[in-house]
Amino acid sequence: MGSDAGGAGPAEVEPMPGYWELITRGAGVMLDEWRRCSDCGAELSKRTLLETAYITWTEIALFFFCAFLWTMIRKGLTESLFKPLAQWCRLLPKDAAKMPESAWKLVFYTMSWSYSTYLLFFSSYSFFHDPPSVFYNWKSGMTVPTDIAIAYLIQGSFYGHSIYATVNMDTWRKDSAVMVVHHIITLALISFSYAFRYHNVGILVLFLHDINDVQLEFTKLNVYLKSRGGGYHLLNDVLSNMGSVSFSITWFWFRLYWFPLKVLYATCVSSIQSVPNIPFYFFFNALLLALLLMNIYWFLFIVIFVVKLLKVKEVNDVREYEDEDARRAAEELLKYPQAESNGDGDDDDAGHHNSAQR
Repeated sequence: MGSDAGGAGPAEVEPMPGYWELITRGAGVMLDEWRRCSDCGAELSKRTLLETAYITWTEIALFFFCAFLWTMIRKGLTESLFKPLAQWCRLLPKDAAKMPESAWKLVFYTMSWSYSTYLLFFSSYSFFHDPPSVFYNWKSGMTVPTDIAIAYLIQGSFYGHSIYATVNMDTWRKDSAVMVVHHIITLALISFSYAFRYHNVGILVLFLHDINDVQLEFTKLNVYLKSRGGGYHLLNDVLSNMGSVSFSITWFWFRLYWFPLKVLYATCVSSIQSVPNIPFYFFFNALLLALLLMNIYWFLFIVIFVVKLLKVKEVNDVREYEDEDARRAAEELLKYPQAESNGDGDDDDAGHHNSAQR
């Protein structure tokens, strides 16, 4: 389908566009491409898929193996480290039930975001400062650099694990169904962008999204820790509030400002300039637009969270269910060995804390 290679690109870095330029130029280019694509349809998509997608059975096997490995690592860390740590910190039962999930995600996202930061800022890649460069010298079936291939294997297999974990391991929340859809879309983006050699833009997308997960899980852990032992701990309260503020700011800055203006502009406009008739132009842009819509959806939760924080001066996850059945289910996830020996005292403290929160 069309050209197999992109040009070297301009020597000077293009200035980042504004929202209006993204909307007008992006819509204009997409409309022009739609009009030009007279033979678009299932037959063309099938032919393009067979001609330009490159992925081996070995890579597919590695994906499933690593997805299974993430699940086993999480279960091992939960039983051997996170649950004992929750008991040692004397977290309240409903907090101790959710603490292993947040601890696991904090460990992973800190590692993955640090690696993508290294690739974008401490190596030879200039994709963040010059987003159109993600398509310079693009060729169908081009070799994926080893450092980027490693990042793709780590992230792709983790999202494969996350689809299973959201349904079977994580605490179910109001947005969990949307989270499953998010993981499926993200996995599709990772898989197809790797197969069609759009790995450069993929690294930029991962960098812009992972930082919020680091801040979210850090904040949630401090929310759990601030009431450990039935008391109040000022340091964790301050850290949770700081994390909430930074999370809200970076969500808008990274996902609603940089993501559309750096990534979507590059994929909608710059891609056509560098690679005319680029394969699956509409498919990838549709997935990226869906990702942007979900970012906007979750931003509404953040706005509700900020309003709640200003009113009650307390950090809580507004996505959590607050009914009594959910509370009892959470308590069943982790049994406290010390509860049997401590008697009713701990139950009174936990009950007092839960009543205060409600």
